[in-house]
Amino acid sequence: MILVIDVGNSKISVGVYQDEQLIHHWKMETEKNKTSDEYAMHLYAFFNYAGIAFSDIRGIIISSVVPPIMYVLEEMCRNYFHIKPLVVGPGIKTGLNIACDNPREVGTDRIVNAVAAVHEYGTRPLIVVDFGTAITFSYINEKGHYMGGAITPGVRISLDALFTKASKLPRVEITKPFDIIGKNTITSIQSGVFYGFIGMVEGIVSRMKEQSKIEPLVIATGGLAEFFSNETKLIDVVDKFLTLKGLYIIYKRNH
Repeated sequence: MILVIDVGNSKISVGVYQDEQLIHHWKMETEKNKTSDEYAMHLYAFFNYAGIAFSDIRGIIISSVVPPIMYVLEEMCRNYFHIKPLVVGPGIKTGLNIACDNPREVGTDRIVNAVAAVHEYGTRPLIVVDFGTAITFSYINEKGHYMGGAITPGVRISLDALFTKASKLPRVEITKPFDIIGKNTITSIQSGVFYGFIGMVEGIVSRMKEQSKIEPLVIATGGLAEFFSNETKLIDVVDKFLTLKGLYIIYKRNH
């Protein structure tokens, strides 16, 4: 069994692969103050529920956009799994040609998603929209080269900023409003956030499509992918396990 771990700014996604198949997957909060022992206990609970032992794991790969947690998880892997994990970063074989000004600046989450997208959906132009803490847009050309993209604040960041900076505005739940015309403060915020982000996603995707000679396939992933994808015709595929797939592919390319 191979353990794949993706550390995002808000959530950590964990998956277990066996015989090329994702057989288990879980999520937990990204908490910078947690120790390696505490993260191990989280995984122990998940594994115990699934009937898996730490000793069943033969390899581990980690991708992280939160460096402090990376060191904690590496320690956890050594102490509890007795495995040195493969860490996505410089020097790792991804098979991806990154045609950016500084390839080292490209986030590992975007690289992993692009690797999975090319592997799963072929060498046609691809646009990957990842609805995470930040919303990232990645463009891959028909040769499978990563060309760059766009990054915007995510939904929760925007709501937190609104609540923090506008003292009279309340925190609200992320939900689709019944009407675009809000009848009170809460429904007005919900309308602005929901339809505002739909418009932003459609605007960026449309402009990326205009630069492509061949119609790209648009793939959505991330925590809110399904929530927003149902409201736009520009997203062709929702693949909620895209990142975990990419991690497994990269692991196999390095072993």
